[in-house]
Amino acid sequence: MQFGINLLCLTDVLSDEHDAALETIIGLGYDGVEVPVLSGDPEGYARLAKKLDGIGLRRCCTAIIPDADANPLSADPAVRKRGLAHLDWISDCAEALGAESIGGPFHAPLGVFTGQGPSESEIAHGAEAHHAMAERAARNGMVLSLEVLNRFETHFLNTAQQAKAYVARVDHPAFGIMYDSFHANIEERDQVAAITELGRAINVFHVSENDRGIPGRGQIDFPALFRAIRATGFDGWVTVEAFSAGLPGIAAATRVWRPLFPDHETLFSEAIANMRRWWDEAA
Repeated sequence: MQFGINLLCLTDVLSDEHDAALETIIGLGYDGVEVPVLSGDPEGYARLAKKLDGIGLRRCCTAIIPDADANPLSADPAVRKRGLAHLDWISDCAEALGAESIGGPFHAPLGVFTGQGPSESEIAHGAEAHHAMAERAARNGMVLSLEVLNRFETHFLNTAQQAKAYVARVDHPAFGIMYDSFHANIEERDQVAAITELGRAINVFHVSENDRGIPGRGQIDFPALFRAIRATGFDGWVTVEAFSAGLPGIAAATRVWRPLFPDHETLFSEAIANMRRWWDEAA
């Protein structure tokens, strides 16, 4: 098991101005960071990899489908081709970064709906694309960790039951799920049962409070979730995800309009202290 933190609480593009925050993160005992792969090129992520190697931070990454014009689920072959090219770009950047996992909702464009749940055609196109992506990931020592989102952000995968069926459909050992407690808090009647149902299919556990602030300050019963995930034999990334109102683009996407933590150092230190305690107590 490894402790990580999603860097979207800081920025969507890392630069030298974030070096002090990265030093704080490693100093607090995090094993690694989850790097947003939303723009840029492989060369830039290769430079970032050298920096993270230099301070001893391992990394995963998180990525999305940017818009409906590059949707790998689309019935339109031209759109689907652009979607597959975007998945290739994600893989290029993740490989350059030295990521251990590619996570996030790299299945469907956020906020684009069809008026119904996922169609058989969408599931078939997605499974084909993600199987091929998993083949490449496995060759490069990575796993895929597809994120299940709530129904207000996507129609494609919303529940643990859907996710489990989709893992079986993709049918590749390098393909799994990113379980996010914020989204599951909306969609699942029983998060312990959801974690148990997914079991070893979970590659990344996103520790995200119901308000997306500091885990442990809200309503989610994290001790119960940590007991459930330890019971599955989980040995992946336990990663805190919180969001700040200070980044306009991220705030617009996450609907975060107010401060959810007093400062980054409080978030970093309190989150890992809580996660470490919950993990140890779950033994």
